[in-house]
Amino acid sequence: MLKKTLIAAGLAVLLGASAAAAETIKIGATPGPHAQILEKVKEIAATKGLDIEILEFSDYVVPNQALNDGELNANSFQHKPYLDNQIADRKYDIVDVGYTVNFPMGIYSKKVKSVDELPDGATIGIPNDPTNGGRALLIFADKGFIKLDEAKGLKVGPADVTENKKNFKFVELDAAQLPRSLDDVDASAVNGNYAVEAGLQPTDAILTEGAKAPYVNLIAVKTADKDAPWVKTLVESYHTPEVKAFVDETFKGAVVTSW
Repeated sequence: MLKKTLIAAGLAVLLGASAAAAETIKIGATPGPHAQILEKVKEIAATKGLDIEILEFSDYVVPNQALNDGELNANSFQHKPYLDNQIADRKYDIVDVGYTVNFPMGIYSKKVKSVDELPDGATIGIPNDPTNGGRALLIFADKGFIKLDEAKGLKVGPADVTENKKNFKFVELDAAQLPRSLDDVDASAVNGNYAVEAGLQPTDAILTEGAKAPYVNLIAVKTADKDAPWVKTLVESYHTPEVKAFVDETFKGAVVTSW
C-alpha cells in the first residue's frame, strides 16, 4: 500500500511539473485564414509545451495597439510595410520575429469580367491605410493604367497619381469592408485574407499582383520579448511541414506559405 501511495504521489508531482512547464500566450489575428492557420499552429505548439490563446480582431489597427500595451504577447495578421508604417506613426515598441504567409491582393468586380472592361471614370475601392492602399495602386500602375509619384515608393495614395489614362476614381474604404463594397463600386482591391473570408477565389480576380515579397505577413512581438524562448517555439511551430500542408490543402493557392 505504501509503495502504491508513493508511486501515486510521484505521478502527481510529475504531472504537476508538466502542467507548470506549459506556458500560455495570447496571439491576436484577423478572422479567416490568419486565425485558422493559428489553430493548426496551436496544435503543434501544445506538443512543445506552449499553450496559445487566439484572439480575433476585425480590423488592422487594434492588434498592434493591444500588443504594444501588453494585452497580447504576439500578433499575426500584417505584412512588414504595414508594421513599419505603424511603428513610424505610433512609436510602437514591437518587432517582427518570423515570416508566415502571403495573400496576393486581387482586384475584384461584380460589374465586369476583365479589367480592360472597366469604363472611363470607374469607381474603384482601395484600402484606407497607407501601405495597403498603396499596394492596390501599384497593381494598377504595374499594368500601365496609372502612373505614380516614384519618389513615394510603396507609400502612395490617390493624391500621388500623376497620370490616369481612364480617369479611375479611387475611393478609400476600410479593408474589411471592401468585399461588401462590390455592389456599390465598379471594382475593389481586396486583401487576400478578407477575400478568402468573403468566399472570393483568386481565379475570380480581374487583376492580381502576384506573390510580391514586400507583402509577406509576419509574427510580431514586443521588442523586449524577441529573444524569449516561447517566441522561438512559436515560430518553429508555425514553420512546420504540417502547417504548410494545412495551408496548401485548405486555401488552394489563395494563401502562400513564405518559409
